[in-house]
Amino acid sequence: MSKIQATFERLQAQSRKALIPFITAGDPDPALTVSLMHTLVEAGADIIELGVPFSDPMADGPTIQRASERALLKGVSLRKVLGMVANFRADDNQTPVVLMGYANPIEAMGVEAFAAAAYDAGVDGVLVVDYPPEESVEFAQAMRANALDPIFLLAPTSTDERISQVGALASGYVYYVSIKGVTGAATLDVAAVAARIPEIRARTGVPVGVGFGIRDAVTAGAVAAIADAVVVGSRIIEEIEKSTPDNVCANVLALVADIRRGIDKATIAADAA
Repeated sequence: MSKIQATFERLQAQSRKALIPFITAGDPDPALTVSLMHTLVEAGADIIELGVPFSDPMADGPTIQRASERALLKGVSLRKVLGMVANFRADDNQTPVVLMGYANPIEAMGVEAFAAAAYDAGVDGVLVVDYPPEESVEFAQAMRANALDPIFLLAPTSTDERISQVGALASGYVYYVSIKGVTGAATLDVAAVAARIPEIRARTGVPVGVGFGIRDAVTAGAVAAIADAVVVGSRIIEEIEKSTPDNVCANVLALVADIRRGIDKATIAADAA
């Protein structure tokens, strides 16, 4: 059983929902990434999505694009991101880490070489935005052969056929993009998301995390009431952007802990209803 699956099973037994925060590796500085990862765990993260900086992040809005640009200017590469995960694992061997990024750096390294290196570093799952399921059978096989969960995106426009294709390949969880657009682009429609979740669960058989458009504890709580996990990215990057190296961890801790409380409050209320 993967760490990701074990995490969801533990949370389900506790009637809790997963909080999955996203940060970009190397932003605001490579020296701070591991500390920020530990901060996320301290704040209540169940799984960490660690973004691999890329020059053309097509799914990301301006906020995460800027984070990638800052990290790339600091010389952060895929291999350096794997090194950050390995350093994180020196003190935390429990919290699952999912790498989220784009195909080019993986293709440059080679899928098999990447899978082996990711496993050695302590990565638990991989989400590649521009690997569609129709072209990802070998990729998913390579990930599973190295004890990595291949994670895929679904969107409001995903057809029944696409959802089933993802269900045949995905493990760990699927990431439902709650809005039509890029990260940070709009406010999500919780009712519309709620209408899609049961179908996605039925066709994929894995937990469903929801992201894009979640900016505060109230919205996170509303999503937690209908999904298995809440993914928050752009709002955290904004907090990093406006912080200094001296207070960035404290500011991120306060923000993510508030979102954690919103998730837990909504879950308790749903159980009591």
